[in-house]
Amino acid sequence: MAAPINTGRLLHSTVVLPKGANLASVIFLHGSGDTGSGVRGWIETLLRRDLEVKNTKLIFPTAPLRPYSPMNGALSNVWFDRKKIAPTADECIESVDIACEEVGKILREEADSGISKNKIVIGGFSMGGALAYHLAYRFHRDIAGVFSLSSFINKDSIIYQEVKQVKNGLPPLFAAHGGKDPLVLFDWGVDTVKALESLGVSTVFHEFPRLHHELGVQELRLLEEWLSKILNV
Repeated sequence: MAAPINTGRLLHSTVVLPKGANLASVIFLHGSGDTGSGVRGWIETLLRRDLEVKNTKLIFPTAPLRPYSPMNGALSNVWFDRKKIAPTADECIESVDIACEEVGKILREEADSGISKNKIVIGGFSMGGALAYHLAYRFHRDIAGVFSLSSFINKDSIIYQEVKQVKNGLPPLFAAHGGKDPLVLFDWGVDTVKALESLGVSTVFHEFPRLHHELGVQELRLLEEWLSKILNV
């Protein structure tokens, strides 16, 4: 049976509940072609356990199945479309904003359940991190923070245009990138972080010289430490 084409609504979320009280939430967005359960499994394989952040729910949404231009229109679980994988490419902003609205519903659901937005962090790997940038710096500047792993913002992104109008109150950023990344080049990731920093974003950046376009054990451990500090629950 063919998988349904769903260019808007999220397919499902994998949720990991905390062992103790639920006082905070982390939303982790997968990269292109993956799923929420897929990236959670990847983390479990590397760490031999889930991410561990005290009193914090982990939410791993799955992007809709939609035509993806870099794959000649083939269907893939991607957060948004893009013309090509390059810093200078124009953003397909309509599809970005649809994804922001859908993932934003998770943020609102968490807030409605009693989790303060300043106890919510959103981030992701590759395209997931890119969407997290849009969510955090355009639509939800009152969250606790954002993380970006092997990710990017396009050179003339609307994010930069909108952040220029904001004087303070921008969520802090944890970013990490592999020095041997062949897909989202290291310099692209660095330029993204430097641009945000120049606009007033408090940043923590880690380079992993031997890492390709992938997650790493030390990277995830540093992320856990940062999340625990930012959420402080």
